[in-house]
Amino acid sequence: MERSRHLLVVDDDAEIRRLLSRFLSQHGFRVTAVGNGREMRQALQDWRIDLVVLDLMLPGEDGIALCRELRTKSSLPVIMLTAMVEENDRILGLEIGADDYLGKPFNPRELVARIRAVFRRSGAPEEPAALPEGQRTVRFNGWTVDVGRRELRSPDSVVVDLTSGEFALLSAFISHPQRVLSRDQLVDMTRGQSAALFDRSIDIQVCRLRRKIESDNKEPSLIKTVRGEGYVFTAPVEAVQAAPT
Repeated sequence: MERSRHLLVVDDDAEIRRLLSRFLSQHGFRVTAVGNGREMRQALQDWRIDLVVLDLMLPGEDGIALCRELRTKSSLPVIMLTAMVEENDRILGLEIGADDYLGKPFNPRELVARIRAVFRRSGAPEEPAALPEGQRTVRFNGWTVDVGRRELRSPDSVVVDLTSGEFALLSAFISHPQRVLSRDQLVDMTRGQSAALFDRSIDIQVCRLRRKIESDNKEPSLIKTVRGEGYVFTAPVEAVQAAPT
């Protein structure tokens, strides 16, 4: 089952956010809409975003500054929304790394077409939830995860077999330790790794993962249920430094 592309709309106009969210959702996309740069950064931390629709004119940090910031950190596709008269800003947006632009006012159907065109041009495979760059091996509560080898070792150095779905779920948790993750967020982070993870099956995978990493005959201490919200991975996660060669 293919994961729906998740779009982040950044526009300070609440009505535009509402209309775009509804229209893009009707065309098969998942949509998160925010009003400024601070909310954009939070959404990028919380969700696995595939493309940003970024308004040029924003209060505080404008779209140019935010696009420049994005380009220093990732190759995430960006489509900028600009006023038609601001040709120089459109050119600057493309020069600093925007993948396309669309002048306001615009037909939402054209935005959908441009989004799909950007995805076709990029041809980038969907990436799974990932640890911060350079952190290929991490440790939590005595357990060790080697992400490159997809290997989990217990505190007494025994390799524990995980299914692809269980490892995808564990990767999502150790990438976002001590933060509540909803079922939707876990689906968003893991579906690229395992098509078996969807909807309520997240609960089944959590139960299976708990049986492998939690102490016997105890209430869950590593993966706790937050009623009405989702799950939280409670253990601190530490990067394991590679031995010098």
